[in-house]
Formats: sequence, structure tokens, C-alpha cells
Amino acid sequence: MKAFKFDLVLQNSRWQKDTFVTLNDTGRIENISTEKPVDIDIEEVKGYCLPGFQNSHSHAFQYAMAGLAEIHPNSSKSDDFWSWRETMYKIALSINPDQLEAIATMLYAEMLRHGYTHVAEFHYLHHDKEGKHFENKSEMGERLLSAAQNAGINITLVPMFYQKGGFGISAQPQQRRFISKDLDGYLSLMEASSRSVAKFEFAKLGQGFHSLRAVDDENIRAFFEQNLGDISFHIHIAEQLKEVDECIAYYGKRPVEWLLENTPVDNDFHLIHATHLTDQETIGIARSGAYVVLCPSTEGNLGDGFFPLKKYQEVGGKWSLGTDSHVGLSPMEELRILDYGQRLTTHHRNQIISKTNGDSGHFGYDMALLSGRAAMGDLTNDYFKVGESFNAIVIDSGHPLIGTSQLKTLLSTLIYTGDSSFLLGTITNGDWMVKYNRHLHFKKFTSNFKKVMSTLKIR
Repeated sequence: MKAFKFDLVLQNSRWQKDTFVTLNDTGRIENISTEKPVDIDIEEVKGYCLPGFQNSHSHAFQYAMAGLAEIHPNSSKSDDFWSWRETMYKIALSINPDQLEAIATMLYAEMLRHGYTHVAEFHYLHHDKEGKHFENKSEMGERLLSAAQNAGINITLVPMFYQKGGFGISAQPQQRRFISKDLDGYLSLMEASSRSVAKFEFAKLGQGFHSLRAVDDENIRAFFEQNLGDISFHIHIAEQLKEVDECIAYYGKRPVEWLLENTPVDNDFHLIHATHLTDQETIGIARSGAYVVLCPSTEGNLGDGFFPLKKYQEVGGKWSLGTDSHVGLSPMEELRILDYGQRLTTHHRNQIISKTNGDSGHFGYDMALLSGRAAMGDLTNDYFKVGESFNAIVIDSGHPLIGTSQLKTLLSTLIYTGDSSFLLGTITNGDWMVKYNRHLHFKKFTSNFKKVMSTLKIR
């Protein structure tokens, strides 16, 4: 056993001073108390401890192209999500399993450095470069699991059912690595993925469709007739206006409207983006108990639009955050972009609050944390709980803005002014993974990543 002593520990709605967190040999919390444990090695940390952030939506392979889609040689030609997607396909077709593992390991190490302790990996790069199954159908997923273990981040692997090239359109050649031709093919992939997840201690399994346009309605309905267990379900939806228009043309309904009417949407559902909604759809998601996953830096980068956050929160809607294409990796930045985008469209400042919590920093953090946990398949509401693994970030109490903040403004100071430089480090499952803004294996991971980038000639 071992223990940490922190200057402050955040427990739901309050900061607790001079607190000891005692752990067993597996990194699970044995006790949280202001009383000093006896006969145990204690590490004193001059910092403030709070639960790590949850990254509810990631495409790890896209980290290889982060920052590379911002040159527009023909300024008269429209550049949007759909043209960006063609560049993404080229990257997806070029990466082998070893390279994916190196890219994901580097990415996950950087997530940890920025304060994420968990990631939901929305995974659809399933097959080899020719579109054929690997001997292990979950080979690519297993490489992501291995990357998470190497980096020290907790992962929920979410293998995607990806069948079509669009509404009523066959899959395209550039999508060949993603495709399960029918539901049986997807269920076989899920079985293989379940076996892979079982090999890793700090991994969970999710499920989902890439999007409504990527799976036909017959397979959608058949999927929900299966009993796949009480695990999180993820889907991209209503991200782009073109997607909405094509759904109306094909189904006669808007994407979220169709989903609510034709599937058993409940609190296992995590709707990614859901950018373009009517008031009725917005209310419908909230009343169903489903969550929305917002990815502000990516949504801004792709020009998706603004989610109707104010209306959604007014009816009790819950949301979490993801980094998606990884053009941004700071959870504090994601929260700021989300809030400021709403302020710019409404011309009011009080956007991320509730009727009972007017503290934007605490409300935003609490929403992102607990809804993010749900996206991982974890419904724990206590920030730190005896019996649970200890996953935390530690704020540097010596930072000038942090060190001079009152307790009531401490979390808002972190959220609205902070970045990774505010953090002393990140702890997952009881062990330091990041200290003083560097992952413990930064040099090794960076060396491997650079070799892959050199071979792929992407950057």
C-alpha cells in the first residue's frame, strides 16, 4: 500500500484540505481522509488534486494529420468537411498495425500530459490496406488497446459498424478498411474485440454505428433486436448540413428525428456532434436520457456549426467532450471554445450553467467529467470513491493564478485561464504517468512516432 498527501482534493462540490489518499497495491482507493495513515509510505505533493478529464471521442489515426489540412492553394474553391474527408481517407489507407500503435501511443501520452485519464476510441480502421480481414479480426483495435496500456491511459474501445458509402450508396474504394458488409460481419468483429479487450486490465468495450449514412435501416433495426448487453452506444449524427439534407431526401426525416423514432434511444446512447437540430430534436435527446458528445476544436476546424447548448441545457440535456481529430488536445481549451462559441452567438456570458449551479467552471467540469464517464461505460458519480481506481490530475499550487485564487474561484481559474503548464502531472490507476509536463516515456514514444512519420511521409 501507499498514500499521497495533497494540499487540496476536489470531492464533488467542495475542496478538502490536507487530504491523504491511500491506495492498495492495484492502485484502487482504500481511504480518503484528513487523518494521516500509519505505517504506509506517503508521498507529499504540493498541489491540488482532482479527477482526470474524460475524452469521449477520439480517432487516433487522425493525429498523424493534425495541422496538415490548413493550406488552401485554390482559394476560390470551397474547402469543407467533405474535401477534408478525402485527405483523411488517404491517411487511413496508408497506416499498418505497427504504425497505428506508434501513432496512438504518442497521442495517448499527449492526452495524459494535457489532463485526460480516459479515452473512448471511436474505431473504424478495421481491415488491412486491401480491405481484407486480419487473421485476428480485431488486430487494429488490439493495437489501440496496446497503445493505451503502453501510455498508461484508460480506454473504452468502440468498434464501429460501417457498411455504406452514404444514404443508399455502396461503400467506396477509399472506405475499404472500414467496412463490415452486414450485421453478422459486425457482430463477428465485436466478438473478436471483446476477446481483445479482455486481455487488458484497464479497458472496456463499447459499440456503435459510424453514422446513419453508414448503415442501412434494415441492419440498424436488426442490430437493436440483438441483446449485446448494457454497454455504451456511440454514433456520429447531424454533424453537417449536407448530411441532414441527404437524410431528409432518403428517409423523409432529419437524422436525429429518425433516430429517436426508430431506435431505442436511452442513457446508453452518446450522440457525437448533433450539431444541426430543431428545438423538437434538442428536447427529444434530453428527454430520452441520451448524451451528446461535443468536440469544439474539431467542430470549429471543420466548420460544422454551433450546437444549441442553451436550449439543450434548459431541458436537462447532458454533454461530454472529445478531441475527435486532435487538432486540439487541451480539455480546458475545449471547454472554453464551447462556452465562447455560445457567447458569440447569444451575446450573453452565462452559457455553461444550470438553474442550481451558476459557477461556469465547476458546472462545465462536472458535466464533462460525469457525462464523459458515462461515455466510457462508467456511471460512478463520486469524484473519488473508495474501491475505484485512482485517476487524477494535480494542479500546480505554485502557479501565480492558482496560488492566489480563493477556493470558490479555483476551478474557474483552471478552466478559463489554464493549459497543461498548470499541471504538476497526471496519475492513472495509482501511478504517475506524467510529471512536470512530460510523460515518463516521452523520449521513447516520440522517437517511435517520428520514425513512423518519416516512413509514411505524411508530415
